[in-house]
Amino acid sequence: MNTLADKLRGLRRQAGVAAAAPPRRPAPPASHQLTQLLGVRQRAGGTPRRADESMPLPGRCIAPGLHVSETTGPWPPAPPAFHAGFARMDEVIDPERLLLFDTETTGLAGGTGTRAFMIGVADWHQGQFRERQLLIATLAAESSMLDCFASWLHPDTVLVSYNGKSYDSPLLKTRFRLHQRACPLAGLAHIDLLHPVRRRWRGVWENCRLATVERQLLRVVREDDLPGSDAPAAWLGFLRGGSAEPLHRVARHNSQDLRSLGGILAHFAADP
Repeated sequence: MNTLADKLRGLRRQAGVAAAAPPRRPAPPASHQLTQLLGVRQRAGGTPRRADESMPLPGRCIAPGLHVSETTGPWPPAPPAFHAGFARMDEVIDPERLLLFDTETTGLAGGTGTRAFMIGVADWHQGQFRERQLLIATLAAESSMLDCFASWLHPDTVLVSYNGKSYDSPLLKTRFRLHQRACPLAGLAHIDLLHPVRRRWRGVWENCRLATVERQLLRVVREDDLPGSDAPAAWLGFLRGGSAEPLHRVARHNSQDLRSLGGILAHFAADP
């Protein structure tokens, strides 16, 4: 016995009318897809639910999901103006132009799958070594972080990093491009300290990792330091509702990286 639904379908076929296809759901935005991939559960307001609400994030909130920290200290002291021949640059550099930088990243994958969740920068300001760190607490805050970082760069800025030419700088350039922003890093002079360290001490030390340079050159041995490889887990754990305490350890790790950059640069400036 034919049902009413069968009769309707027959009438449509006779009239040459195809059955209407169910409406397709629009694809979720890329940020939502990444949120699902990371297993991030959020409240209706978009803030991840915290397992421990007692520990605030480092710094102060300057935009939705974006925090900034700023500290100053006497070490390392500013180098005098120096010739950058050790970095294969035929130029005398005024220390006021220097901007040291280091990123902490998700480490999810290569290419567009990796993003910086923290950008640390340092310079010499009013006789002190000034450190500033940007930290995103939500995926949507990345564009605000990039805009703030860009505001700290100037056409005559000289970047200083450790392996930044191969890792940090290309990563940030990719993120600026994905957010359809002009990249402020393009065209800036860049002193990557890994290369002069390798030229001088390769084969003398067991390796040229930053921790080795700190120990051999600066006599710095880190205690209770969060390994850089653990930084992605600290941030992803926070996004999934965990404590902010590991992110404070990430910030301390990043801070030591910046101070070590300043110390290594001062060594080459004094003994090029």
